[in-house]
Amino acid sequence: MQQSYAAVLCEYSLGTGLEGGMMAAAPGECELTRLLQDKLQYEMRLQYMKHYFPINYTVQVQYEEVLRPSNITRLRNGTVSEAALRYLWFHVSSQAVLRIREVLPEKHPSWKYTQELCRLFDALGKEYSEYRQTDVEAVVADLVKLVHSMGAESRRKPVRPKALLDNCLKVMRMLYGAPSWEWFPVLFHRGKNEAAPAKMTPAGLPRASLQQAAGLKACQSPAFPVQVPT
Repeated sequence: MQQSYAAVLCEYSLGTGLEGGMMAAAPGECELTRLLQDKLQYEMRLQYMKHYFPINYTVQVQYEEVLRPSNITRLRNGTVSEAALRYLWFHVSSQAVLRIREVLPEKHPSWKYTQELCRLFDALGKEYSEYRQTDVEAVVADLVKLVHSMGAESRRKPVRPKALLDNCLKVMRMLYGAPSWEWFPVLFHRGKNEAAPAKMTPAGLPRASLQQAAGLKACQSPAFPVQVPT
């Protein structure tokens, strides 16, 4: 698996000691997570991560690459900072998207959608590169190291692609609530057993930020064949 921007950031940030914390989400971070939320609408996850894959198709991921709301709750109860939790979410989620991207040939109908998610996570990684965090607790630092550790490849489990993105969105909503997005009105409608955000356009976001997010080089990974449903 090719080293992602998140992996490079992990080596830099954990290796330098991380200074000058980021307790509150920065504006650029909020813009990009807003765009991710728009891309992770229920209908898109259902179409691209379930309908376009064979029935019961799974992706092999490391145990540490599955981050659920219950994990966040447990870490919060252990007094882990919100900044560290966002940092963990970024590394786990970007790696999970890369796992999905790995198995998709370029002609697969979900390839472009997954590639767009990769671009947004790469842009979010650049936002994190502006900081040196001091509040990454040891438990989070250890988890991030495991996510990017080749030695953990033997500890893998099968997970459905949609489940990976479901967890990504659920945890993102836990970590980026009204305080970070209060200047983005969000309307909700019901989608199969969940409240999913209504489709919204990014009009109103600063043009420069949108261009930066869209213009970044997409993550590249070896393509492995996946049967395209007919």
